[in-house]
Amino acid sequence: MSKLTVNHVFTSESVSEGHPDKICDQVSDAILDACIKADPKSRVACETATSTNFLVNIGEITCSGWDKIGPEKIARDVVKNIGYDKPEYEFCSSTFEYLCRIHGQSADIAMGVNEFAEHEQGAGDQGMMFGYASTATPEFMPAPIVFSHRLLDRLQDIRKKKVIPYLRPDSKSQVSVRYINGKPAEITSVVISHQTDEVPLETIRKDIIEVVKDTLSSTGLLNDKTEYYINPTGRFVIGGPHGDAGLTGRKIIVDSYGGVGCHGGGAFSGKDPSKVDRSAAYYGRYVAKNIVAAGLAEKCELQVAYAIGVAKPLSINVSTFGTAKVAEDKIQAFLESDELFNFRPAALIKALGLLRPSGWCYQDTAAYGHFGREKFPWEKTDKVDDLRKIFKI
Repeated sequence: MSKLTVNHVFTSESVSEGHPDKICDQVSDAILDACIKADPKSRVACETATSTNFLVNIGEITCSGWDKIGPEKIARDVVKNIGYDKPEYEFCSSTFEYLCRIHGQSADIAMGVNEFAEHEQGAGDQGMMFGYASTATPEFMPAPIVFSHRLLDRLQDIRKKKVIPYLRPDSKSQVSVRYINGKPAEITSVVISHQTDEVPLETIRKDIIEVVKDTLSSTGLLNDKTEYYINPTGRFVIGGPHGDAGLTGRKIIVDSYGGVGCHGGGAFSGKDPSKVDRSAAYYGRYVAKNIVAAGLAEKCELQVAYAIGVAKPLSINVSTFGTAKVAEDKIQAFLESDELFNFRPAALIKALGLLRPSGWCYQDTAAYGHFGREKFPWEKTDKVDDLRKIFKI
């Protein structure tokens, strides 16, 4: 039976910019942004870890302007902007202990990745990356992850504007969507766990359910059977890195498609685009989205595999889950031809402008999803007309 016709409920979660892991993603990407601004050829693999009033940066960075970047100031600024600016949170931008143990990129890796005469830029690591798109939402994304991100994006805006003054930075969302014949039919449940001041639970639940209904009413998928679970443990005051340690790259499913489709396993944040874990996943999304937007299929998932130091992908696999208007083997052969899309690292980095971001920065990607937001270049659908012409759609 085709996945398009199966009736089921699917659930995805998101976490806010104040979640411990997302603090780390944002710090790592803010350091990456500073490196690329100073030296577009920077090699960055930056990791961040946090715990109670503590933050450490580790990893490998080679950047010609590194001595002027100041990772500690970057980290403190990120934490302050998120909203951890009070000592009672036990993680405060002005008081946390900071350590930096960053060193240069391995010469062995650089030998295969750097581009020079008679050597095309190779992939920064081995592995497989996935790109996905579907017609389930206007964003060409799965509905549960889109709705989960949307809720937390709205709640963080409400928090920062003090519309609900008792909200603290750490929060998580979870949305379950029932699909009928492959299309979103209703939202069966919504879970919000939001850190707060000491406030009666009844007040918290009333206020947040109102936000949920206002935010998701436009979907037309809420109904009188939708269940709401707001701070279901009954109390969420201790949060952030004081409640749970944080680490870069620990929310890869939140970052991508919410569990729909596959994930290669490599994290995105803190990595410069020579690392195909990041850049090829972005390019895979770009290609899959154009394929679906062009009408070649209602769903498309691409897998691309690389060997470290080698430019040409080892394989490209296409799956359309039985929704293709064009045979999958024809789509795959076309992608392998490099006629319209080129998966070699240097080519895809140039195509998406990943070394010279304009109108966006890597830190922007580090909360509320790397996909489905139009500000990012991998979300453009500029190849739709070409694909329709080539495949006569």
